[in-house]
Amino acid sequence: MPDAEDVRRIALSLPDTTEKVAWNMPTFRVTGKMFATLPEDETSIAVRCPKEERDELVLAEPEKFWIADHEAQFAWVRARLAALEDDTELRDILADSWRQAAPPGLLDAHPELGRPSGD
Repeated sequence: MPDAEDVRRIALSLPDTTEKVAWNMPTFRVTGKMFATLPEDETSIAVRCPKEERDELVLAEPEKFWIADHEAQFAWVRARLAALEDDTELRDILADSWRQAAPPGLLDAHPELGRPSGD
């Protein structure tokens, strides 16, 4: 089961990522644009996710994913760390969120990380 240190290690391994405390919690940013946070006493992560995909995730796996009330109008979803299978699933989730926040030039420089959904 991944934990907060795994989130930190994987997020910071993504290109041009920095960690910054905001709203009393760790946040992870690519070139200054936030793509992940560690809310709820670091037992979950919040990541970028297109609303259509987010709703499908929550319906398919409600024990793993949910939408925080204050984030409902934004394209973000929460994932419970205890419900994630392993570091590979965590990395996939973080990398997908990173791709959504990274500028095009950075995506072009790192084709191994893929393109955001819909591109």
